[in-house]
Amino acid sequence: MLLERAERVVAIEIDPIMVDHLKQRFDEDPRLIIHQGDVLQTDLSQWGPAVLAGNLPYYITSPILERIFAASNVLSHATILVQKEVAERMVAAPGSRDYGLLSVRTQLHADAKLLFKVPPGSFTPPPKVDSAVVQLILKPAADHTEFLTFVGRCFSQKRKTLRNNLVPFFGKEKVDSHPESGLRAEQLSIAQLMDLQQRLLLDQPLLTLSTEQQ
Repeated sequence: MLLERAERVVAIEIDPIMVDHLKQRFDEDPRLIIHQGDVLQTDLSQWGPAVLAGNLPYYITSPILERIFAASNVLSHATILVQKEVAERMVAAPGSRDYGLLSVRTQLHADAKLLFKVPPGSFTPPPKVDSAVVQLILKPAADHTEFLTFVGRCFSQKRKTLRNNLVPFFGKEKVDSHPESGLRAEQLSIAQLMDLQQRLLLDQPLLTLSTEQQ
């Protein structure tokens, strides 16, 4: 179906049995390029401007997403199948129980939309979980490492307040001087989290914990 819609399809496949099957089935079609290898060791930008479609292995969804985001200068958008709970966290809005670090990371890098859910009966054999298709309209690549480290600390104990999570890094006096300190991280939008980070860093260098303290 992809070959019917595209001038060229690059299939990344790690399973040698599946690679042989694809080569035999499509050996007459020059539009299909089969790349045998681990997607986590593959530079997704090497084939130039493209769109991406994939049924992601559920146990490595997060690292694959990182590789997709890193290649956003050449990938315009991605349509992926993931576990339903992961899809819901990717697109979650502030204030919802699904909103967390994955939501922030995804929405920093893309406009994310859950297109539809896929029941276990759509697969053979059927998995024990529901799935969903997510569309990502990718944004230009940017380095959000420092901000995501901060967000990870905000969500480190999701049911606790920002005060509890951030005091070890910024000190009680500094954290308590901001009105958001009594809120949970899930109550703040990405813009609000960015604003809080800038205010916390404005007058005081970031404190780090020793191995013993961690």
